[in-house]
Amino acid sequence: MTDYDAVIIGAGAGGGTCAYALTQQGLKVLLLEAGPRFSPSRDYPLNQEDWETQSFPEKPLSQGQYSFAPMQKLEPRWKHLHSWSKNRGNYVLGEHRTPSGKGYHHVRGVGGSTLRFTGEAHRFNQHSMQMASRFGVSADWPIDYPILEPFYTKAEKLIGVAGIKKVPGRPRNGNSLLPPHPFSATSRLLKKGANKLGLHWLPNSRAALSQPYDGRLSCNYCNNCNRGCPRGDKGSVDVTFIRKAEQTGLLEIRTECQVQRLESDQNNRITAVLYIDKQNNEHNVSAPLIILAAGAIETPRLLLNSASRASPQGLANDSGMVGKNFMETLSWNTSALVTDKIDSFKGLPSDGICWDYNNPDSIPGVFGGCRFSSSTAEVDLVGPVSYAQRIIPGWGQQLKRDMREKFGKVITIGAIGESLPNQHSFIDLDLEKKDQWGNPLARIHSFLPEMELNRLDFMALKCREILDAAGIQEIVEEYGSYDLFSSTHIFGTCRMGDAPETSVVNAYGQSHRWKNLFICDASTFPSSGGGESPSLTIEALALRTCHWININKSKF
Repeated sequence: MTDYDAVIIGAGAGGGTCAYALTQQGLKVLLLEAGPRFSPSRDYPLNQEDWETQSFPEKPLSQGQYSFAPMQKLEPRWKHLHSWSKNRGNYVLGEHRTPSGKGYHHVRGVGGSTLRFTGEAHRFNQHSMQMASRFGVSADWPIDYPILEPFYTKAEKLIGVAGIKKVPGRPRNGNSLLPPHPFSATSRLLKKGANKLGLHWLPNSRAALSQPYDGRLSCNYCNNCNRGCPRGDKGSVDVTFIRKAEQTGLLEIRTECQVQRLESDQNNRITAVLYIDKQNNEHNVSAPLIILAAGAIETPRLLLNSASRASPQGLANDSGMVGKNFMETLSWNTSALVTDKIDSFKGLPSDGICWDYNNPDSIPGVFGGCRFSSSTAEVDLVGPVSYAQRIIPGWGQQLKRDMREKFGKVITIGAIGESLPNQHSFIDLDLEKKDQWGNPLARIHSFLPEMELNRLDFMALKCREILDAAGIQEIVEEYGSYDLFSSTHIFGTCRMGDAPETSVVNAYGQSHRWKNLFICDASTFPSSGGGESPSLTIEALALRTCHWININKSKF
């Protein structure tokens, strides 16, 4: 006997959504989270004088451990893609690509990386779901867009997504959206440049309330979503799915619990989850349903660390695909000074977006699309400290004069593009670097093939072209994925598919072999899309998985 109907590992977009959906079905759920719990009102002090010197807060265990394999050598022909700023010069001085800061930007905690995400809430472009059959790259999704559409609608209503109904490549039945947010001065200027080039600049779909909704306040446009939202108007998982799950009385959350391995039996079932709590005590818990939602790095790590006599290559790894097909954030940002003071530190991050090149065949000479958006807040140019450190050189009286003159005049346009899987990009175990319990860390192998570099080249040139069309010519900072590994969106390391020989889970996230094991995070994505933020798709997939479980729960 067990006290729970389901054990969920990870409280981010996938795990939190599953906790909501299963408790709505009347199931008793245990949610194990490796990180801590954050309090929006206490932990995100945006009202303090030193707000800019603090990024999203770090707490004990709120960051995972991982390592990097050596990265590729930089080539002179791509020197125009180097990251640089007016103050610092080139950000990478060596000959090889290198991680930017921590490299993989994430949060472990109740709500996961949605605690610090910008809050873009994108549906996946339906044309990007058949990359293999249409273009001979990546892999096809085992489901099509119409199957996922009603679950997108449900997720949008639960979150309170604000946006417009007609977005290219994403048809919808009915309207589940709040009114779109107004454009900031930054987006109005970028819209001018985009329109001059014949491009469409649209209100972005945002998990930030444009009006009071479901007991939550509307956005106050402080432009600091990435530092955490103290008001609760950003639709992070903790104030949406998990809040509603806890209201049922059927959810128990245990934080700072480090899952060590999954145990299995000869009947192809997961029999136990072994974890260590915050007091360093070891526990063993079981349930008819086990849902793994630890993200595209920690999910394959746990499966590989759960190798046994029955699964010598790692749990759910009969295909050898666990950890393979790693896809990262392919990104570029260009920042420039404008003539007029437009207070670019005000507004809503990524309020405007251009989808014209989002289709996988829309960029000449490459397969895989991209998108462009306003990114001033995402690159953290929202306060005077960042200006003084990165944009405005000098010191003393001259620095003060320049700061008074130029603060609020920098705008950024950013691009995110398709990341195609390749044999050199994957996650494996680092047998030399281990955590405090002796488990090997996940090791990130990242490589950008020629097609990725050509796509990145297009993204960089188009960013500059849009700024130039808007009459903005003084570029002061640029950085991107060519020389810096800096990923928030990662995918693909436990691919879903119909064939057990080439995938890890089926179309419902269910392991092909271990029938009570489901994976509900971005590791199941067969392709990354052309720049879409993945959280809404993770949530829609999780809702679909739990709907299927409800129909078939007698089997578990």
